[in-house]
Amino acid sequence: MASFTNPSFVFAIVSILACSINAQLSANFYVSTCPNVQNIVRVVMRQAVTREPRMGASILRLFFHDCFVNGCDGSILLDDTATFTGEKNALPNQNSARGFEVIDTIKTRVEAACNATVSCADILALAARDGVVLLGGPSWTVPLGRRDARTASQSAANTDIPSPLASLSALISSFAAKGLNARDMTALSGSHTIGQAQCFTFRSRIYNDTNIDSNFAATRRTTCPVSGGNSNLAPLDIQTVNRFDNDYYQNLMNRRGLLHSDQELFNGGSQDALARTYSANNALFFRDFAAAMVKMSNIGPITGTNGEIRRNCRVVN
Repeated sequence: MASFTNPSFVFAIVSILACSINAQLSANFYVSTCPNVQNIVRVVMRQAVTREPRMGASILRLFFHDCFVNGCDGSILLDDTATFTGEKNALPNQNSARGFEVIDTIKTRVEAACNATVSCADILALAARDGVVLLGGPSWTVPLGRRDARTASQSAANTDIPSPLASLSALISSFAAKGLNARDMTALSGSHTIGQAQCFTFRSRIYNDTNIDSNFAATRRTTCPVSGGNSNLAPLDIQTVNRFDNDYYQNLMNRRGLLHSDQELFNGGSQDALARTYSANNALFFRDFAAAMVKMSNIGPITGTNGEIRRNCRVVN
């Protein structure tokens, strides 16, 4: 496995995947119409992550929640109005989805450079990749050419985004419904090496689960009481909250997964061996994570003349 330690080798594999998974999308989609778009996204993301490292995780989560609801179509970015119900107030997103202002800033700068050309869906895909890279994670070639949805689905957001209380079988089924296999699921769960979670998402784990390190549970209980404090935050990775690495899987080995759904990846089930492998092989985790991100980014894109290129990511044109 030593060859996987070469970053250029990982990048080459993922570049091939990006070009082959969905012929409708292309890494070179904006090469003539908006050649500087990737640099614009990277500059804004660097500023945002430097200001608040957690933002890298927040943008990555936005992209995940976008793709799992009717595909990677930018629908999560739409605001509710008197006549339109978006996804921002769905249970998995309400008072937790964040980073919209960063996407707004990117969109404003992209519009100034190339008016009505680059979709919000593509901006979010690029921003998610750059957030990971800025926190020390792998890079990948992002297939581009998505268009933006004119609709959103709060109901689908409530049902399709995996719950932090999910069992292993439920997780595998949720990802399979989106064309992602169990290995993809276990690799993508490694995104919890960065970011934080609110108390209400892990309260039952630290008070009721038995497959948890007692000292870890005690530490988390100090800021997550039995009742109240629902929005109190705790790092998903107790070791390196702002560095993208394989420590997440090492935590699972020690029964220190914060969410019930995290620890399900190492709890006597089908993903134990892979989780253990990732805990010992950061390069393999990076390779698989990058490949799975490319697959996820190709879920149900709107292309061609369908949808639109929003001028403001929060509202349809």
